[in-house]
Amino acid sequence: MKDRTSLLTSFMKQRRMGLNDFIQRLATSNSYACKHPEVESILNLPPPQQEAELMNANPSPPPSPSQQINLGPSSNPTAKPSDFHFLKVIGKGSFGKVLLARHRNDDQFYAVKVLQKKAILKKKEEKHIMSERNVLLKNIKHPFLVGLHYSFQTAEKLYFVLDYINGGELFYHLQRERCFLEPRARFYTAEIASALGYLHSLNIVYRDLKPENILLDSQGHIILTDFGLCKENIEPNGTTSTFCGTPEYLAPEVLHKQPYDRTVDWWCLGAVLYEMLYGLPPFYSRNTAEMYDNILNKPLQLKPNISNAAKHILEGLLQKDRTQRLGHTDDFEEIKNHVFFSPINWDDLTAKKLTPPFNPNVTGPNDLRHFDPEFTDEPVPSSVGCSPDSSLISASIKEAAEAFLGFSYAPSMDSYL
Repeated sequence: MKDRTSLLTSFMKQRRMGLNDFIQRLATSNSYACKHPEVESILNLPPPQQEAELMNANPSPPPSPSQQINLGPSSNPTAKPSDFHFLKVIGKGSFGKVLLARHRNDDQFYAVKVLQKKAILKKKEEKHIMSERNVLLKNIKHPFLVGLHYSFQTAEKLYFVLDYINGGELFYHLQRERCFLEPRARFYTAEIASALGYLHSLNIVYRDLKPENILLDSQGHIILTDFGLCKENIEPNGTTSTFCGTPEYLAPEVLHKQPYDRTVDWWCLGAVLYEMLYGLPPFYSRNTAEMYDNILNKPLQLKPNISNAAKHILEGLLQKDRTQRLGHTDDFEEIKNHVFFSPINWDDLTAKKLTPPFNPNVTGPNDLRHFDPEFTDEPVPSSVGCSPDSSLISASIKEAAEAFLGFSYAPSMDSYL
């Protein structure tokens, strides 16, 4: 039991790290040495900055300093940080933080994602941030995807004003309960699959499904969030090849650095379902090189404490050959029609008519019991609600501001009709 606790603690700390930082650490360390040539090839990737420079060998010229920031099609062009009272840190990422905020005018609560432009530009991640914004704009019609109310920017920061979801990360609940019973895992997997199927219908591949990016709302329904690694414009038979994701959930074709398609999301769905049923992702090892070797070469092993239907869908989703993977031929329709989901009425599911198996029992917006104290104990930065005096903005900050032209957004009223 002690060894299992140590393993879980190590696992939880490790997966808080972004993949770029993770690969950079691997590239400068010999502690993950592995004899398998394919794994050595993966671990010998160039550091992320160098990789980004290779990908941007012919960058477009920088915007003219005379250009003004374009607020975009916004019905709220005057939005500013001081509109909000920032209450608590509820999440952290590579480029900034997510804060619980109350709007000063209407007292509504929001999750405001605040990103540092300098950090984004330093790692050449502008495209991912703008892609996240673009995907958020398309989410207004699906019940299991987080909604964007509007976005705005200052010279130094970007702000996403998002739905406030306070039932906790799926990761947080798994951490506390170790694993879920099969009916609960099936319910969550169905709602996640519905969200992925909707994104695929818009030719968007999600690419970063993991329990940290899956939230529960106040009733216990799934809400998918964090669209920074989404890839747009992937047709049903289209592929992409960017090496990205989270180490524990990387599909074999991504590790092989081969072109991959939307079935990469179904692999990740299988990995999350496996983790919900067994407590750790499939093929997991504390030694990352060994874990990669397992993903590429080790047969899937399923313990006997789950139903035959659950075993069958895991074998289908965690098929190493993507052309044989469940979902390859008919995408979400194949997932929906699998026997594992026979108890699910999909129309009732998307209408939120099915009672969630777990109710977070939150008392209101100020109830933060399901957020990790690692976040909520952190003081709210005093700078987060400041709008700098434009006369004091340096040339480098102006350059950062101009890199995100068109970021700001507020929906027209008919978006909600």
